[in-house]
Amino acid sequence: MLRFILLIPLTAAADPAAGIDHWESVILNNFSWKYFIGKTEPGAGWKSLTFNDAAWKQGPGGIGYGDNDDNTVIEACVSLYLRRKFSILDTSRIESAILHMDYDDAFVAYINGVEIARAGISGNPPAHNRTADSDHEAQMPGGGLPSAFMLDKTRLRTCLTPGENLLAIQVHNTSASSSDLSSTAFLSVGINDASRSYRNTPGWFKAPFLFTSSNLPIILIETGNGSVIPDEPKIPARMKIIHNGTLNQVTDAANVYDGDIGIEIRGRYSASLPQKPYGIETRDGQGNNLNVSLLGLPVENDWILLANYNDKTFMRNSLAFHLFRAMGHWAPRTVHCEVMVNNDYQGIYVFCEKIKRDNDRVDIDELLPEENAGEDLTGGYIFKIDYYTPADSWVSAYTWTGEPGDDVHFVYEYPKPDEITAQQKAYLQKYVYDFETLMYGDYFDDPIDGFRSWINVGSFIDYLIIGELSRNVDAYKKSAFFFKDRDGKGGLLHAGPVWDFDWAWKNIDECYFREKDGSGWAYDVHQCGNWPIPPGWTLRLLEDPDFVRELNIRYYSLRETILSEAFINGYIDSVYAVVRDAQEHHYEKWPILGMAVGAPENDIQPATFAGEMTKLKGWIKTRLSWLDAHFDYSLAVEETEMKPACNFILDGNYPNPFNGLTNITYTLLTAGPVAVRIYDTLGKPVRTLVHGMHAEGSHSIVFDAEGLPSGVYFCSLESDNDCSASKKILLLR
Repeated sequence: MLRFILLIPLTAAADPAAGIDHWESVILNNFSWKYFIGKTEPGAGWKSLTFNDAAWKQGPGGIGYGDNDDNTVIEACVSLYLRRKFSILDTSRIESAILHMDYDDAFVAYINGVEIARAGISGNPPAHNRTADSDHEAQMPGGGLPSAFMLDKTRLRTCLTPGENLLAIQVHNTSASSSDLSSTAFLSVGINDASRSYRNTPGWFKAPFLFTSSNLPIILIETGNGSVIPDEPKIPARMKIIHNGTLNQVTDAANVYDGDIGIEIRGRYSASLPQKPYGIETRDGQGNNLNVSLLGLPVENDWILLANYNDKTFMRNSLAFHLFRAMGHWAPRTVHCEVMVNNDYQGIYVFCEKIKRDNDRVDIDELLPEENAGEDLTGGYIFKIDYYTPADSWVSAYTWTGEPGDDVHFVYEYPKPDEITAQQKAYLQKYVYDFETLMYGDYFDDPIDGFRSWINVGSFIDYLIIGELSRNVDAYKKSAFFFKDRDGKGGLLHAGPVWDFDWAWKNIDECYFREKDGSGWAYDVHQCGNWPIPPGWTLRLLEDPDFVRELNIRYYSLRETILSEAFINGYIDSVYAVVRDAQEHHYEKWPILGMAVGAPENDIQPATFAGEMTKLKGWIKTRLSWLDAHFDYSLAVEETEMKPACNFILDGNYPNPFNGLTNITYTLLTAGPVAVRIYDTLGKPVRTLVHGMHAEGSHSIVFDAEGLPSGVYFCSLESDNDCSASKKILLLR
């Protein structure tokens, strides 16, 4: 079934709602459409006003099958093409326009041949037999609202004309055997005077939110000529970031960043939702990577804007990242912000670091294309279990059962698939194969030659704990990262960094995860049979009594500190305080409170943001109670050599490299004595910056390197319970 709504800005007003007296609809859902079932290509020029569509069928929208609410029912198909002509009397009276689209599973829309909106599919244009990149269910049959797509005023000037116009849409399914296809459309325009020329808008229609200011950083993105941002590749754009420390206005001068970027839609399932996630690359004027520090994060050029349509708390990802960092591992640092794209408000996002190799990210050795032999070949590498293509992945010989045959795919992350050499591929594949052969062999737990000689055990324990705490259905089957440094740097396989928690911290209709009593192990998700995954690494590790003992010791140690309800709720409360005002803007744009959207949650949906906070805290309390009962406390009280849980997080310094001055930031989980010292490469202390009692919370100190020569140094944070952490810093004069 096809449903559309279109709202189009045509004047020079900066805000899409400025100067609008009222809204009217140009096309309603039950208007008659010409349609063509895409068994072949529809013919050259099908998107143009003058195309001869006399041979096409005709029927009222929505058009589709399988939802039992289609006005025109068609046969099962991969694609459907639609055309609807409409008249515009006077473009000077139109200030703005929006395309609302209810669809299953993907679509591309055009006005007079110019692309105006797209979701869930790549290709320019997508071929008739191309399937959607991901599933997307129509929302209106279940009482929801269609997705809204604003059009940039510059784009409208290039495609909308006085007189007759054409709205053309191609809708794509996930497969020819899919049980449904939906296409429903509405087209509405904002009128700048009191006159009426078109039709009343639907009863559910709501005028666009007028966004002017925020206490959060504001990110403004503008594409050339209002171009639609594709899922790939990145297109050139401009980005401004405004962060005054207090109230920020969209009209303020950019004071964090004002320059070129490349931008694309990222993700798979999340990319199918109305609020799009983006991958961003900061660039110089020539299109080259530009390393910068943004919003206090260390210098880099690759960034992510995580959308929150599937997370009404705005913190499921950032909470997991925060806890994993507190455990002593790197995970993306985050900043909440509000975003506008081509003058269209998009809501609250989580701005964060992309997982990649770098000194301030996954800190492993750089692996160059010419390094194809000897120790150079041994690292560093990052790979993952995730969505894949044959070109960017290889197939494991083992599954969780330890039997060869099922297609478990490992994806190259660093070096990138188009940069990794044949020798490096061969090394990494053999390394993983040899590790799995050991794991599924009879002597996997040998104290000398077993898995402990291959993996960083602590990282696998902490990765398991955070996946189980959040009961993350994706923890082991996708977005599961691993990295390995060069053999000379230890060369052990690490689990992490953690990523992708928007389906976590909630009850969903996914196997036993629908249970509301906190029960179920995430590592047993293979019982769903919905994806070949290798949690066998975890299952095999759990067959070793020493690993189980260390896991239980670590869990109950963390429960006293960073996995305590007080610490977790403290973070939740801190984010709530930050987004409390901005969430009102977000839910003006996306009125989804009280509705089940995104992940198939089976809980009651709170009608308020405060209710979402209460629900999240309650879920975590229930989950912790179940975990406390199912980990083995008797093992945790035995004598152990495990390092005690530290009461701090060393974030590091920025800028890094630095010239003279740099800021070092750290967080104390509990008040206590700490020392911050700078060491040279020989381990000699050269500065003591802090030594004494510090209060709980975040701290920042300036390191003045006056009198020190250029070179590598180490910043160390130390406490009185034998805990320490260090970060490499680089002084360049």
